[in-house]
Amino acid sequence: MKRDRQSKVRRVRNMSRKTRVKKLVKSVRLAVSQNQPEKAQAVLKEAIPVIQRVAAKGTLHWKTAARKISRLTRRVNALAVSP
Repeated sequence: MKRDRQSKVRRVRNMSRKTRVKKLVKSVRLAVSQNQPEKAQAVLKEAIPVIQRVAAKGTLHWKTAARKISRLTRRVNALAVSP
């Protein structure tokens, strides 16, 4: 019974964390698609620590978090370089 209670609490907590990461990733991609390098850079700066924290808590695998950060950073850097 205790295990059931714990898993329900953890499930809700993990869903909340994953949703926050998804929203931040989406906002970075939106800024990139709208060709707004300053906004994309600012949102990326906010997203990276959140993604790392979620991975540290065990909600995301650390390699998944690293891949997300890497891909977002590449997109933002490409946007900054292009005219």
